[in-house]
Formats: sequence, C-alpha cells, structure tokens
Amino acid sequence: MKIAVAVCAVFLISCSGSNDTNKEQGNTGKMNQSFLNNIKTIKAGFDNQNEELTLTGKVDYDPDKVINYASLVNGIAERTYFSLGDKVQQGQTLLDIRSSDLSSLQSDAISAESEVKIAQRELQTAQSMYEDNMLSERELLEAQAKVKQAQATFSKVQTDMGVHGTNKGNGKFAIKSPMTGYIVGKNISSGSTVSADGDVLFTVADLSTVWITANVYASNLQFVNEGMEVAITTLSYPGEIFNGKISSLSQIFDPEEKVLKARIVMDNKDLRLKPEMSVVIKLKNMASEQFMAIPSDALIFDDDQYFVIVKEPGDEFRIRKVMLRGHNNKTTYIDSGLSSDEEIVVNNQLLIYAGLKEK
Repeated sequence: MKIAVAVCAVFLISCSGSNDTNKEQGNTGKMNQSFLNNIKTIKAGFDNQNEELTLTGKVDYDPDKVINYASLVNGIAERTYFSLGDKVQQGQTLLDIRSSDLSSLQSDAISAESEVKIAQRELQTAQSMYEDNMLSERELLEAQAKVKQAQATFSKVQTDMGVHGTNKGNGKFAIKSPMTGYIVGKNISSGSTVSADGDVLFTVADLSTVWITANVYASNLQFVNEGMEVAITTLSYPGEIFNGKISSLSQIFDPEEKVLKARIVMDNKDLRLKPEMSVVIKLKNMASEQFMAIPSDALIFDDDQYFVIVKEPGDEFRIRKVMLRGHNNKTTYIDSGLSSDEEIVVNNQLLIYAGLKEK
C-alpha cells in the first residue's frame, strides 16, 4: 500500500500510453515538481569497453615439472631416505628395493654383456679371414650383424636396469630422484611391499613454476582472452598482488564445475605460491572499439530484460528497453536501445519504472 501511494504521489495525472504499450517504446509520464527536483540524470555517451572481472581459482602444479614414480617390478622397500615435503636433488637416493625380478635382470645384463664380447671376438676373426680370402663377404656381414644384435640386447637390458635404479648387488637397487624438487607425495615406507601394478610410490615436483587455474563461467567467457593481464591475490598474503597473463584458455567445459579453465603460468622461485592455495584473479580488458556506456546503477532488470528510464524534453520520462553488450560493477555497455546524449535517470528509477508501468 505504501508503495502504491508513493507511486501515485510521484506522477501527475497527465500521461500517455497504456498497459499494452510495447515497453521498447515505453510509457511516458510527468513527475510532480518536488520529486523532479531530486531526480539525477546523466547523458549516455561512447566509451572504450573497460571490463573488470573477478574470478576464483587455485594454485596447481606445473604438470610438466611433476614426476610420479611407480615401480615396474615386485619387491620389498628395504629403506626410504626421504619424508613428505623434503627438498631433494636429482640423483639423490630415495629408496632401496630388493627384488628377485631385479636379480633376474642383473643376470640378463651379465649374460648380454658376455654375448657382446663373444660376438666382437668372432667379428675380429671373420675380418682377418676375409682379408686372407678365407671367408665370403656374406659371412663377414653376418658376423657384423651378430655384433649389432648383441649390443642392442645389452643396451636394452641396461636401459631397463637404469629405469629401476642403481644396482647395489644381491638383487638390491637404489632408486634415485629423477629431478631436483620437493617430495609432494609419499606412499611407501621401509618394509612395505612394492608391486608392479602401477601404484605411485612417491611424487617429486619442481615448484619454481606453478599454474594458476581460474574458473571462467559461460557468462564471462566473452570478456576473457589469452594474453590478458591479471592481478592475483590470496588470503595468505593480504594486500599483495601477483601479476601475470592468461597463457591459455580451455575450449572444453569442466563437466562437474560447469566452467572453462584459464591457465596462468607463474614464476615461483621464491616458493610463496603453494599448490592448492585458493586465489582471486582480477582481470581488466580495455577494448579498442567504443560502445554506448551508462552507469550500471541506472539499469532495471525485469522479466528477463533490461530497461532504463530516459528523460525527454518537457520533463517527461519514458521506459526504454536496451540490449547489453556487457557490464561490470560500474559501467554497462549498450548494443542497442539508446542514442548518444540521451539523458538517463540514475536514481529513483525503480520508483519511476513502477509508476510508468501502471499508466
């Protein structure tokens, strides 16, 4: 009832239009003088589209700098030399494994090395006999091929052994860190059984570079592009800003979160950004093309549409439907519905809108 009385008090009896009037053209009406004196307007004008968005996200590992170690053989972890969070150097021993599989591999290596030596001696004999015309060229080529085959077999066994670690003898191998970094995952302890089913024993990560993964909702997608500068903040460092750029934008929506993921690669040599840390990402995009701009506070949202109140000559007011290009907390950019220099009401517009709808 109070709202109805207020609306009646605002408008003079004189008005035009009807309830069936298309709101794109809008009903018009005049205000009483006391209300009119308190109305504030601003002229619509062109401006660069300056979008400032706030996105949520988190710090992630750089997947190119993370190694998950899984054993390829069965055995027993005799001893571990690391704890979760430790910094390790490339080549540092992390784990001793005793395995009959590795013992067999060691025997294969000895046998393969012996075969190489035998094949090389046979080749030397064949070359000497060939030079004395006691051996055909075909037989010489066969001897050379035998050496290459033996060397290839030995090389493969050595590679397999290198994958498992450094041989300590008696079927025991030392597993060394494949890179310099930090232990960010540990699923093994001394005396544990090691299986060749692919379970990760430990994870090493180089944290000198991290990813910031930002969540981009469909409504914000038009304002987010690769190469845009961003300002990143976190509760862990109040008032401090980490600057970066969007390096890539996913083309596939996350099926669970219903967002696209934007990636920001950050230098992190001081290790201040920690994986799984929550962050806020602010980005600003200044478009080169200009668009009609009005204060966002002037917008009226009703029935899934946007409207503004336009002040016309003779102190008349009209509802005007507008189509948006985009908006932020301060400014709305208009695709259609307004002309330059039209006066837009920026206060009490909801009250005026309600009154005009009743006319």
